Amino acid sequence: MLKRFAPLVPLALTVFLAACAGHQPQSHDRDTLASQASLPSRPVMHLDEEISDAEAAASLNEKPYEMPQLADSLLELGRSLIGTRYRYGGTSVQSGFDCSGFVGYLFREELGMQLPRSTRDLIKLDAPKVARSELEPGDLILFNDRGRGRVSHAGIYIGDDQFIHSSSRRSGGVRIDSLDDSYWNRSYLQAKRVLALAPQEGPSRQHP
Repeated sequence: MLKRFAPLVPLALTVFLAACAGHQPQSHDRDTLASQASLPSRPVMHLDEEISDAEAAASLNEKPYEMPQLADSLLELGRSLIGTRYRYGGTSVQSGFDCSGFVGYLFREELGMQLPRSTRDLIKLDAPKVARSELEPGDLILFNDRGRGRVSHAGIYIGDDQFIHSSSRRSGGVRIDSLDDSYWNRSYLQAKRVLALAPQEGPSRQHP
């Protein structure tokens, strides 16, 4: 029996080796490797490096400002005016303030900035919008407290979900309230980081 199949063994072995050779990984000869070595090397772009460069460019494009220092001085002046009476159209300590008059007074006296006079124009101000979850002291907060779908009130965020504003004649003028209060929580409309537009150095001021 073995002698009968003996002539077929070399043929089967040849076919087997040919099949294995067909599945072996391709190798490059010396000429191919040499030609590849002569090609200029291409830089490798790493995703992490690309993201870092983009973030760096974005941070450079942002106008720098010292948020904590500006906010502290702005809010210090605001707190000193707590109890100042409310007056529609008022823009000074002597006359009293309405809501936008109070906001405008703080930015003008402390930072030399002239803000739009009305809440309708404040909401159009070309300043970065801020998500409610990312509010920082000094951010301008705009409200719709009249149920008409339009901005109608303004204040300045002071931290810990509180803001300072000239509320109304009935509620005592300049005061601090909480965004957690159901009335203001329901009326909250939008916030803007107006301090991003502030000059690097505010004016030297003397308050009355």
